[in-house]
Amino acid sequence: MKPNIVFMLTDQWRLQALGYAGNEQVQTPTIDQLAKESTNFTHAISGWPVCCPWRGSFLTGQYPTTHGIIVNDVTFQSEFVGLGTAFKNGGYDTAYIGKWHVDGNGRSHYIPPERRLGFDYFKALECTHDYNNSPYYAGDSDEKLYWDGYDVFAQTADAQAYIKNHKQENPYMMVLSWGPPHDPYQTAPEEFRAMYSPEDIKLRPNVTPDMADDAREWIAGYYAHCSAIDKCVGDILETLRETGQLKNTIVVFASDHGDMLGSQGEFRKQRPWEESIRVPFLLRHPDKSGQQVDAVLNA
Repeated sequence: MKPNIVFMLTDQWRLQALGYAGNEQVQTPTIDQLAKESTNFTHAISGWPVCCPWRGSFLTGQYPTTHGIIVNDVTFQSEFVGLGTAFKNGGYDTAYIGKWHVDGNGRSHYIPPERRLGFDYFKALECTHDYNNSPYYAGDSDEKLYWDGYDVFAQTADAQAYIKNHKQENPYMMVLSWGPPHDPYQTAPEEFRAMYSPEDIKLRPNVTPDMADDAREWIAGYYAHCSAIDKCVGDILETLRETGQLKNTIVVFASDHGDMLGSQGEFRKQRPWEESIRVPFLLRHPDKSGQQVDAVLNA
């Protein structure tokens, strides 16, 4: 039987903000355990560390210079077989939940089925970072709906329901695409923000003194988003386990690019340094034990 495939994608999560990668401050116990069970690509690189170009490559298998999305908020300029279509052709059911960000026709506009690259179950929005007032469109309706509360939790719950309700005649490929830890940083639920205090944050040595105070504030909120997502990764894995599907599901945890967060005196992405381009990429296969691959992966 073909395995199910679950992609869990984050936005702007740098490799240096994970416990398994050596960060002793951020609390990511579930992902750290996932790393032990996965093929851990230790040198995964975001070859084009900007949201839309990376996502365009993920969804088409083409480089940005081919698919044409070389900056944010533009449309595809090439012919391709979309990721969802490729899996449908292989006998899979397809689902996409969360942030889309490759349509290029307005960040809050409805995305019709013919522009969904083969994904049938579709609850998504082009782009928002208002995580507590987060709209989306569902199915074939152009009615704008809103996720309940912090969208990371609501999207995760929807993915759990998909896993539980999926009929097992066909395998499925699902992409769960979260917006955080992309800024704004101070918008995670209070219980996670309370885990981190700016004055306790230890900065990377390449953070410039003039940005140190701001960086501590940013990073405290950034880590809060990370820990909230870590909980959701655990929720997805537990649902797969409870339904007996974990033994036949490939799980991928990855990010589109990193975040400078004051390193080299810079912020956010689209920079040539490691904080911007080094990303997590974990692939858990039910028949493979944990291992590390140090070869460079253009993720």
